[in-house]
Formats: sequence, C-alpha cells, structure tokens
Amino acid sequence: MSPVATRGGRSEGQAKAGRAQAARGPRRPPGKRSLRFMVLLVVALILCLLGVVMVLSASSVNDLRSYGDAWHHLKRQVLWFLLGLIAMSTMIRIDYRRLRPLATPGLFGCIVLLVLVLIPGLGLRTNGSARWLDLGAVSLQPSEFLKLALVLYCADLLSRSNRPLTEKKLTLYPIVGLVGVIGALLMLEPDLGTSMIVCGIAVAMLFFAGLRLRLLAMLVGGGALGAFGLTMSAGYRRQRLLGMLDPWTDPLNTGWQTIQSGVAISNGGLFGIGLGASRAKWGFLPFAHTDFIYAIIAEEFGLVGAGLVIVGFLVIGLVGLSTALHAPDPFGQLLAAGITTWIMIQAFVNIAAVLGRLPITGVPLPFVSFGGSALIVTMAAFGILLNVARQTP
Repeated sequence: MSPVATRGGRSEGQAKAGRAQAARGPRRPPGKRSLRFMVLLVVALILCLLGVVMVLSASSVNDLRSYGDAWHHLKRQVLWFLLGLIAMSTMIRIDYRRLRPLATPGLFGCIVLLVLVLIPGLGLRTNGSARWLDLGAVSLQPSEFLKLALVLYCADLLSRSNRPLTEKKLTLYPIVGLVGVIGALLMLEPDLGTSMIVCGIAVAMLFFAGLRLRLLAMLVGGGALGAFGLTMSAGYRRQRLLGMLDPWTDPLNTGWQTIQSGVAISNGGLFGIGLGASRAKWGFLPFAHTDFIYAIIAEEFGLVGAGLVIVGFLVIGLVGLSTALHAPDPFGQLLAAGITTWIMIQAFVNIAAVLGRLPITGVPLPFVSFGGSALIVTMAAFGILLNVARQTP
C-alpha cells in the first residue's frame, strides 16, 4: 500500500521524519555566507592575524633573553590560532540549535573545573593567582570556557517558552544565583576582571531577553557596589585603583604599568614608530604580549593603527547585534547577543585598563593577546555567532 501523500507530494513518513529533524535542529546549518557573515569573519581573522604579528613583536626581546629563542611565544600563538580556526570552522558547520542540550551540563562542568583550580597540586599559581589547571605539557584556564558556557546556559534558559521572565523563580533567580556562585569561585582565585565580565554577560543577556529596566538598574547598581567593595577589601586591588587614579603616587610599583603604557602610547604619535621598533617591550612594560599588547600596537602603529583596532571591535559589535536582531529564533538571538556583548565588554575592559581609565585586571584583548585558552574559546564562540549570521535573512 502506498503511503498517504501530504501537501507538496511528500509522504506522511517523510513529513514525520522532517518534523523530528526540525525539532532536533539540522545537522548542518541552512543559509549562505551573507554580508553579515563575511564582515564578521573578515574582521575577526584580521584581528587574529594582527595578534600573531604583535605577539612576535612584543615578546621577541624577552623570549631571546629568557629562552634563547625569539620565536618562543610566536610558535605557541600560531599553534593556538590554528586550533582556534579548527574550533571556529567546526562551530560554523554544526547548527547552533544542536548545542542547546549541552548548555546545562557544560556550565556545571565548568564550575567543577573552577573548583579544581583551587585545589593545591591541580591549580597552577602564577603572579599570585590560581587561574590555570596544570595538565602537564599544557595548562587550561577554566574561566575562559565558563564564559561560553554561561552564554549558552542563559540563552537556553531565557528562550524557553515555559519560562517567561515574569516568573522570576524560573529565570532571574537561577541566573543571579549561578552568577553569585561563579563570582565567589573566581574571587577565590582571585580574578576580579573575569568576575566583572561574567556579571556583564549575565546582565546583558537579561536585557536582551526583555527584563524590566528597573530590575536591571537594581542588578547593575548592586553589582557596581559589590565590585567597589571587593576592590577596597584587598590591599593590592585598592592600590591598583588608587594607582589608576594617580599612578605617580607610586610610580615604581602600582603605577609602573600605567605610566609605561602611557609612555608607549604617547611615543606612537599619529602613525607609530614602526613595526618591531617598540621601546616599551625592552623590559619597561610588563606583560607586553598579553594584557598590554594594545599599548605596543599604539606605539608601533600610532593613533591610526590603535584606532583601527577599536573600529574593528565596533564593527563586530554593530554587525553582531544586527545578527541578533535578525536571528531566526529566540535562542539564536540571545546566543548572538551574548557572544557579541562578551567580546565587546572584554575589549572595553582591556583597552580602558591600558589607557589608564580602569584598574588593571589581567583581562586579555580578544583575538589579539597571547593566550591559548582565551584565543581558542573566543574563536569557537565566534564560530557560533557566524553560524547564527549564516542563517539570518
């Protein structure tokens, strides 16, 4: 007996299979490489390639002195960039809806990793902070994976039709509670910068989900008071804040990085002193290839080059939010908005610290700063954003 035909000539069995597949989400995303997709991809790759070049420029002097190899950090950054490309390409090819079941277990897995970081012998302590898991040949920074896991979790929770924002016990309270737990674990490392970014991601996603502005203002105000209290509760964080306000009160200690960063930026002038010609990287500016790589960019490429980097992040922000507005479903909208705001907040915090407008927090510049976990996870998250952009009309 022939199957019953449905509209369009498809059999009833084919229709059921199609509905089941649609419920799971297609294995490969539909759509094509739209203008949004291409703009986001090109800008991100330019920033990554700039990062590879600037890591070589900023680290070669110290690498030659410390390791006898001027290419030490460059070789690692190239490897991580290639791994990031693989991660990004994979996320582009897997429909973002298929990531939804991983949201909750992924977040709680990252929380477990944050706990493991605090265990002596497992956590690797560097510069007074235990932020890495020691895996022998490599080290892993769980807080970077946590940012992506939090975006996935919030997008999944806030886009469910059976969990409206009006039901605070089902939406707002779980997110606030989880962010509180995550923030407490991060502060035990301690890592105030990442704690601020995590809070910013959560608040931004609640905003895009439609939470009332009065509640958002209360959350932002409470978070600001908490951040100020945490800053003033520890001597070194308090000194960093005071050093940001007036670095010349302690120019050889807490104000040193801010002063040297300002000197490097001012040396760059309008067009810079040339690629590889930085003087700040000759031992004057600590962490020149990580937290302060933007200062080296400004010194070697001047105001024009440094300004173009900011323009690149602004393009990502505008096109990313446009992608969120045109995404085909609420989950995709919140994913695109969350990933975009995460990158924008982190770029703002890093650049503002380099310019002396915020206290130094050790937050890397997305796509550009040296770092394996940060680069790979950011590129994987960006692949998800590109996945959404590929499916926007």
